[in-house]
Amino acid sequence: MGETFQIREARAMTAFTALYPSLKGKVGLVTGGASGIGAAVVEAFARQGVQTAFIDIDAAAAEELMDRLAGEGLPRPWFRAADVTDVPALKAAIVDVWSAHGERLDVLVNNAGLDTRTPAAELALEEFDYLLAVNLRSQVFALQAAAALMGEGGSIINMGSVTWRRRRPGMVAYTASKAAIHGITRSLAQEFGSRGIRINSIAPGAIATARQDRLWATPEAVSEFIDSQALKFRLTPEDVAAMALFLAADDSRGCSGQDFIVDGGIS
Repeated sequence: MGETFQIREARAMTAFTALYPSLKGKVGLVTGGASGIGAAVVEAFARQGVQTAFIDIDAAAAEELMDRLAGEGLPRPWFRAADVTDVPALKAAIVDVWSAHGERLDVLVNNAGLDTRTPAAELALEEFDYLLAVNLRSQVFALQAAAALMGEGGSIINMGSVTWRRRRPGMVAYTASKAAIHGITRSLAQEFGSRGIRINSIAPGAIATARQDRLWATPEAVSEFIDSQALKFRLTPEDVAAMALFLAADDSRGCSGQDFIVDGGIS
């Protein structure tokens, strides 16, 4: 659960300095909001006065996040433990968010994802199907459920990745799903635009999270990432959350069907 010293230090360098008055009082839902980028978005929303809700499979991490936010004097977010691969449960949770907040839902951040890495020659059908269910199918059906409840001015933010642009090996299921997110974002933005709902995607680069540090971010890998970036610092979840705030707010009213890259120039 805990962060490394290096991640805490990096997070301390990233402050939410912009205020978005249009976000105050809106209802925002984040999938996969208990840790990593999702947790940063949940916190960013709470600090902007958003009525914040999130879904995650990890109830323990969710409780830790909610306790921390409450300890900092922020409203305790609405939370539901749910597996995003269970589409009926996912849809039911989204309806419950809407019901619990006065039949209102303004923002959905489709953040839940899994970046399991397996060489293509060893990839099993079950793993491929599961990763697409987590990373892609959940976004399509969460978007379907949320859009049905949103009014004009709603904003849906899909979380993609720059990984497929960088031709990273051993991640074929992950890159297939994340490349597809850009495609569905463009198609669905056109489909729902007549109702005044904006749909965009964010493509993060190498982001410093506890999971990344635990599994893959060796000193050599971090050095490689920073050397490849135009900007020579390690990106944090807060860098991605800052973009999510802009896309959730009315300030981005003219943006839809677009992919906003937050990768320090690595791609």
